[in-house]
Amino acid sequence: MTIRRLEATDVDIFKRIRLEALRLEPAAYAGTYDDWSGLSEEEWLKRMSEPVFVAFEGEAPVGLAGLIRQRGIKMAHRAVIVMVYLRQSLRGTGLASGLLNAVAAHASDMGIRQLELTVSAENPAAIRFYQREGFSEVGRIPAALLHDGREIDEFVMVRRIV
Repeated sequence: MTIRRLEATDVDIFKRIRLEALRLEPAAYAGTYDDWSGLSEEEWLKRMSEPVFVAFEGEAPVGLAGLIRQRGIKMAHRAVIVMVYLRQSLRGTGLASGLLNAVAAHASDMGIRQLELTVSAENPAAIRFYQREGFSEVGRIPAALLHDGREIDEFVMVRRIV
């Protein structure tokens, strides 16, 4: 298993793993498969302008995590972790921790001091994972997502990396 940051030439790898995540775990993300599958090549590349990390099993992409730095001088020490996904068969193997640690190390190298994310209140396994990885719940967004007519709350979680 390897983890690496994608480059612009890896856009097809990004497409493959992101669309897999949206297809297999639709309730977990704000974006939808339909939203992303119709994107132009230019838009895919734009979404890779912020760091995107992928876990590989051999040549196959099996996990994903992105990082979006906050804008503005007073918030540039913060970044949001987005698009976190790992194939179901590989959960519990430590690969998710490796992926998250790769993102955190890169964030630290960028001068980021605080990582933030949101996670579905209906995903207790993910919540426990983030807690084990040092994230703390700092808030709840009621009805953050509307999926198949159902309102889903999200927890806001934070981890200091100073």
